[in-house]
Amino acid sequence: MMSRQAFLCSLGSLYLSLLLIFLLMDVYARPANNSALKEKPADSKDENEILPPDHLNGVKMEMDGHLNKEFHQEVFLGKEMEEFEEDSEPRKNRKKLMVIFSKVDINNDKKIGAKEMQRWIMEKTDEHFQEAVEENKMHFRAVDPDGDGHVSWDEYKIKFLASKGFDEKEIAEKIRNNEELKIDEETQEVLDNLKDRWYQADNPPPDLLLNEEEFLSFLHPEHSRGMLKFMVKEIIRDLDQDGDKKLTLSEFISLPVGTVENQQAQDIDDDWVKDRRKEFEEVIDANHDGIVTMEELEEYMDPMNEYNALNEAKQMIAVADENQNHHLELEEILKYSEYFTGSKLMDYARNVHEEF
Repeated sequence: MMSRQAFLCSLGSLYLSLLLIFLLMDVYARPANNSALKEKPADSKDENEILPPDHLNGVKMEMDGHLNKEFHQEVFLGKEMEEFEEDSEPRKNRKKLMVIFSKVDINNDKKIGAKEMQRWIMEKTDEHFQEAVEENKMHFRAVDPDGDGHVSWDEYKIKFLASKGFDEKEIAEKIRNNEELKIDEETQEVLDNLKDRWYQADNPPPDLLLNEEEFLSFLHPEHSRGMLKFMVKEIIRDLDQDGDKKLTLSEFISLPVGTVENQQAQDIDDDWVKDRRKEFEEVIDANHDGIVTMEELEEYMDPMNEYNALNEAKQMIAVADENQNHHLELEEILKYSEYFTGSKLMDYARNVHEEF
């Protein structure tokens, strides 16, 4: 019979093994060069308010060059995306999806065509835009406490460093007196990147003062053509290995330096490369010459590009179009619900007939 001490040791070993398995399951392949902004986790609510997010809703690629894994759900669900949770009741999610289907199907012919899906994608993307505008109003007030309608770089710098744990009064005094700030190398790198972005968001005539609209461009470059160009330059800078300001397939799919230590991580890496390769060859490289230029990447990144929205609509239809009629019926969307909503609906065929 196993002693109590032996049992506890065995239980502890089992716990450590399960913990190790859980950690290994959370492995994600990342590009070799990453934006410094994403490396540092948010330390406080204030930092979340004033630090430009890496993730932009309705944009196909993150600021650091990662593909947006939730893009399809974002442009299909809009603000309703949060309502489709993994632990939600399937029957409720099914009803929500049926309501969305009826809204997309504007001609009421019980099927969704590419033009209908394109219109819907543009509408949901604009919805994300408006949400960003409303959030920006709140964020701008957080960095403009005196309410003069403008924020200087120094004011923003003080707020940012305070969110990192620095003493706000002390930092403000040192900046006023032009004294040296003792900042760690990582934080300084983030500040340098932010200052570049600040300069780009500062519309002519440049004064290093951002109003609310310019601050929106700073936080959400997808709202500004000039800032969109800047974001593209940053992405190419991070991924471009030979310095020609273009991207080859090998540069776009390059994995982090280092070896993969287990098969599960290798499988994740393989899926990552497969997704990147497909997006590069079929979508981003518009003229299929094996090279992605800044112009091609900019067109790809522009969330309000109608041609891209139509192309995306056709791709989304192709995923679930089982009868190959170039349209989506309700049954097809319900069956492929995980692709459109991130939520898998069980027994879709039986349940849809129950609804009718």
